[in-house]
Amino acid sequence: MQQKLILLIFISLLSGCAGHAPIEEQDAAPKGYVDVSKIPDAVPKYEPYSRYGNPDSYEVFGKRYSVQESAEGHVERGIASWYGTKFHGRRTSSGETYDMYKMTAAHKNLPLPTYAEVTNLDNGRKIIVKINDRGPFKVGRIIDLSYTAAIKLGIDQKGTGNVEVRAITVAADEPEAVAQAIPLAMDQIEKLPPPRRAATTSQIYLQVGSFGERDNMQRMLDRLLNSNIDNVVIHQPSDHQPLYRLRIGPLADRQDAERLTSQLQQMGFDKPYIVVVD
Repeated sequence: MQQKLILLIFISLLSGCAGHAPIEEQDAAPKGYVDVSKIPDAVPKYEPYSRYGNPDSYEVFGKRYSVQESAEGHVERGIASWYGTKFHGRRTSSGETYDMYKMTAAHKNLPLPTYAEVTNLDNGRKIIVKINDRGPFKVGRIIDLSYTAAIKLGIDQKGTGNVEVRAITVAADEPEAVAQAIPLAMDQIEKLPPPRRAATTSQIYLQVGSFGERDNMQRMLDRLLNSNIDNVVIHQPSDHQPLYRLRIGPLADRQDAERLTSQLQQMGFDKPYIVVVD
């Protein structure tokens, strides 16, 4: 009888897609100082969905959650929290190992993995994380950040924060999409020198904006060109990506991307994010 009871408990723990369902209310930060300035944001790139952590639905604490078929266009606002030493080194719902020093996060519904931009609505800070786990399962919370991500967003001390989560999708056929970019006016083409080739097989871009309307995209393009920003690539909408996207690149390497990011922010542009196209 005792063996059967142990087996039932074990099966219950494995059932569903529980992610890091909390064992107790509080988690812990690691001891010592963490220099997050040396830890870069996650870099969005195309990845197939994980074979783990993506059932149609799953149940945790008696509540059933559904998993979205796609992250495309997903935007939501709510409360973010973070998790740290309690789950460091454990297996995430996607099968990866949780590392509290990496820029990752957990979400109840988005497919795994999903890249997302998270904005702290109280201080304006923005980060990019890779969502590779399930949670948080506390009522009212929409995303659980790694400890490092929480520090960079400025919510580690308070424990929670008001955020906006905006999914970033990178299509599998991005290289083909470049060739289908919207033609520019001749006077604009003359301002664009030949693109610099990335040093590796992957290509690095800065995405400066996504737009539902072409007029809005054109205004941003004009602003970039008037600021002498070259290598601007326009991606037109498609069946799987309904937005116009403006990207700069390909760039030589990540350092080049970070240098250009600082330059754009000094000019008054919002912080772009890095996209890697394999």
